[in-house]
Amino acid sequence: MKIALVMWGFAAVSACSPPSNRVITAVVPVEDSSASSGIPAGYGSLRQDDIAIRLEPEGMIVRAIPLDESIIRLLTPDSYRALRDLQESNHRAIEAITRRSGNRAPDLWYVSFYGLEENARFTPMDLTITSGGQDFRPIDIIPLSTGFGEQRLKQRETQSAVYVYPGDIDVDHPLTVTFQGMQSTVWESLLQRIERERALIRARALRSDS
Repeated sequence: MKIALVMWGFAAVSACSPPSNRVITAVVPVEDSSASSGIPAGYGSLRQDDIAIRLEPEGMIVRAIPLDESIIRLLTPDSYRALRDLQESNHRAIEAITRRSGNRAPDLWYVSFYGLEENARFTPMDLTITSGGQDFRPIDIIPLSTGFGEQRLKQRETQSAVYVYPGDIDVDHPLTVTFQGMQSTVWESLLQRIERERALIRARALRSDS
């Protein structure tokens, strides 16, 4: 499965506010931009936090979301639409990275860092994803917020970026995210939620067509 460059909903939150947990309940079908995922767009009900991998190294909260099309289609219509729109606004950066990587489509993740303490420092390139027994490190990072390159956070400040990984991460199987000595294997349990939502979306789409 290849992915689209997107940015999940709390990227629209101000740099000094934590990500929103607001649930959007309206189901408004949007254009089915890719049939490859097998999931129709516009019927999802999950929040970004429902599919986020969260770590809490000292002084901060780190959230990571895979931007695979079959995953983001499970989000509410507004969130999905925003992520698709962001893809278009960043396509040149993605294309440039893809060319440098031998024209192989990469895997993209949205990552945010939220400061719990003043002057919390982070090392952006330290975010490793283990999939299928192989460790994947970012081949590039596309900053989405001013000051990301300073690698430090003020209290209640959010810095975010799109992380570009080699295109071999399998989001349909358990994986591990490691950052600054901390690990999370929560994706295995999140997959159960993801599969339930996929089944619900198919059912909603069938009712809509009937």
